[in-house]
Amino acid sequence: MRAGRIAATALLLTLALAGCGDKIEGSAQPLGQGGGDETINTDFDKLLRECEVVAGDKIGEIVGNAKFVTGSFSGAVCMWDIEDAPGGGAMASLNWYEMGTLNNEKTTNDKLGYLSGDITVQGRRALQVRRPGDNDSCGVTAPAADVGVVGWWINYKPGSAHPDPCVAAQKLVELTLDLAR
Repeated sequence: MRAGRIAATALLLTLALAGCGDKIEGSAQPLGQGGGDETINTDFDKLLRECEVVAGDKIGEIVGNAKFVTGSFSGAVCMWDIEDAPGGGAMASLNWYEMGTLNNEKTTNDKLGYLSGDITVQGRRALQVRRPGDNDSCGVTAPAADVGVVGWWINYKPGSAHPDPCVAAQKLVELTLDLAR
């Protein structure tokens, strides 16, 4: 048994050392100084580009002809406060998960106790999601045009008179899918 371990260790050591024997010609250069025309953007000014997929004024229009829309970003979620939405205010949220799937979203919604139902958005299976007993908010998630899932949530001021939030969430998903093509 001990001889087998020694042989296995020797083999692994031989393989590891063999991989270290390659020599690469040239000299090391600092990042961005490779001599080519490459540029590296260190300003991260394109980091929130997905938050621009639907313009703020269009979000306000869809949520209820609102004009005062302010955007922000937190983690993987873009958010907009809509001050003059029906009922005194609303919030819209966009999430875009490149590695997400509808099945994973459904599983997560089930764990949270949310009510998920299948709907169709542009001929694709999508999920319409509500929190139990909450008629002021709704989310719609659909497969993205290329990979992953995209979802919108609309939250109106609790207890206020407002349109069905699912209608706005679905319209924003449709618009996002149209623009992403």
